[in-house]
Amino acid sequence: MAKAHPFYSIHRHGMIRAGVCTPLATAGDPAANAAAAIALARQGDGEAADLLLFPELNLSSYAIDDLHLQDALLHATEKGLAEIAAASAGLRPLLLLGAALRRNGRVYNCAVAIHRGRILGVVPKSFLPNYREYYEKRWFAPGAGLTGLEIAVAGQTAPFGTDLIFAAADLPDFVVHAEICEDYWAPAPPSTLGALAGALVLCNLSASNITVGKARERALLCASQSVRTASAYLYSASGPGESTTDLAWDGQGEIWELGELLATSERFELTTEIIYADLDLERLRQERMRNGTFNDAAAAAGHPETRFRRIAFAHQPDYADVGLVRPLRRFPFVPNTPERLAEDCYEAFNIQVEGLRKRIAATGAKRLVIGISGGLDSTHALIVAAKAMDRLGRPRSEILGYTMPGFATGEETRANAWALMDAIGATGAEIDIRPAANQMLADMGHPYAKGEPVYDVTFENVQAGLRTDYLFRLANQHDGFVVGTGDLSEMALGWCTYGVGDQMSHYAVNTGVPKTLIQYLIRWTVRAGQFTGEAAAVLERILATEISPELVPAGADGKIQSTQDRIGPYELHDFFLHYTIRHGLRPSKIAFLAWHAWKDAGAGRWPLGFPEDARNQYDLTTIAKWLETFLFRFFQISQFKRSAIPNGPKVSAGGALSPRGDWRAPSDGEATPWIDELRGELP
Repeated sequence: MAKAHPFYSIHRHGMIRAGVCTPLATAGDPAANAAAAIALARQGDGEAADLLLFPELNLSSYAIDDLHLQDALLHATEKGLAEIAAASAGLRPLLLLGAALRRNGRVYNCAVAIHRGRILGVVPKSFLPNYREYYEKRWFAPGAGLTGLEIAVAGQTAPFGTDLIFAAADLPDFVVHAEICEDYWAPAPPSTLGALAGALVLCNLSASNITVGKARERALLCASQSVRTASAYLYSASGPGESTTDLAWDGQGEIWELGELLATSERFELTTEIIYADLDLERLRQERMRNGTFNDAAAAAGHPETRFRRIAFAHQPDYADVGLVRPLRRFPFVPNTPERLAEDCYEAFNIQVEGLRKRIAATGAKRLVIGISGGLDSTHALIVAAKAMDRLGRPRSEILGYTMPGFATGEETRANAWALMDAIGATGAEIDIRPAANQMLADMGHPYAKGEPVYDVTFENVQAGLRTDYLFRLANQHDGFVVGTGDLSEMALGWCTYGVGDQMSHYAVNTGVPKTLIQYLIRWTVRAGQFTGEAAAVLERILATEISPELVPAGADGKIQSTQDRIGPYELHDFFLHYTIRHGLRPSKIAFLAWHAWKDAGAGRWPLGFPEDARNQYDLTTIAKWLETFLFRFFQISQFKRSAIPNGPKVSAGGALSPRGDWRAPSDGEATPWIDELRGELP
């Protein structure tokens, strides 16, 4: 497979590679600092970086006190900038460097944007700290309020002011804003207005001496600003070589996107370093498009884009296939770290429990009715129901669980269903649906009733429909309501029987939970001690069972009906679903991300406890095949089912499919635009 195809380019998929630099500083020697910056710029160019961020005042160093006011040093700083500009002529990255510059009888602490030999603009620091160990007002003039100006620097004339954003003419979403250190500690950081003016990449050139706990504070500010402004936030702090007369430096560099940490530096290192991450600018733009509050905030601020100067530059990225430098979870609905996994499972499970508890209390139902198959979904619905009853102070025996064996029900799943009901303390019963199904098939004149082995969709749905019909009538009989078991993944694919079938219930507790997360929720309830003893043992057995609707008898080889053989792996479909409903990405880009996530079975992206023997990998051809299946089923053939789904709680921030909530779409829509885009972009 030739990697020269544009499909493999990160730029083709709306991404850029950003680097945060930690140079080895030389206190008060601009020539040495300029040489260090040039070396890192060349290194970043070799690593296919589109943007490189340097620390505050990296040309002169930060902790040099009154030396900032010495003309010799200021002159050497401009000379160093001129050398960097000249060296950048043959380099591709946009450079953001820190320098103290003279203008109109004042000295400003500045961020200088340089690209391919040109000084694009100079942004002065708005807020100067002058408390505790900081004395910046002794040396620098504040930049707040300075707009529409120019500055002569390093032999060039460039725009000067806090009203600058830098935009690549040939990459529409590559728009950058710069602020400096204290600016983002301010109640209203300048980067907020920069974001409202259209910048998607916010950069902070910082010196920021280190004190105990400050690294956490920096990370908190970066994370919150990237979420609040729907942006990427890059932070670069001074490292080794700064004066330690009264302060110390750790060289913290971080890259954040929408509150997620993409890369972080090794702190207190004695070497230069660049950390890289590929920023998904399309994803950020999509986030702003979905969030009307963002545009409302821009309107409330008087539309800052009308006050900012957009400085264009021709980026001309010509990198070949450079891979993907970005943490990418194979299971986007499932956190990777043990701490977050436990926290998210706790929240998800209790969202479901509280939703069901409220519905029981509101309806005054005396019983809950659940069909128990021994599979993942009905198992999870049952344990949610058990905890809801506990929270209400009612006996679990008021949960009526029914196992309803059909033509292909396996003894293992049937035994697990009974064992779970007994262990949980539910009231169990069994209704054999085969006589009723045979009668219905005979009444319909179906070939199976004549002894022919015809296992079509009618054969399957007669069983699914009868089960739901029994459950609804049992709910009538016992003054209760039916707890639905279908999950988010099934609703996305339409893998559920419409009407009187598993698509319908009185309350669908699982409808906001994808298949890949349900496994972890069940596993969490065991590890967290929610269920112990025999109940925990049964849950572990169910987790190890093949996913099957058990509607068609096993073949001659003894192999049971497999859902994933029919419609594709749920682990891929949940990946597709997340990037479709949460971010609205193009199918070819989803394929690109899925390929990078699943092209090998290596470590690093598997959630806690994921079994090694189940760690699959998929090539691009396989991904494209199942993605096309997903697109057709999701956009064209299953929306009518989602338009009529019962109530159920939204669980994941990754999205839900209720027509009353996250997802509204026509029931008779077409999948053609999505499938055409996928086919047209693949190599």
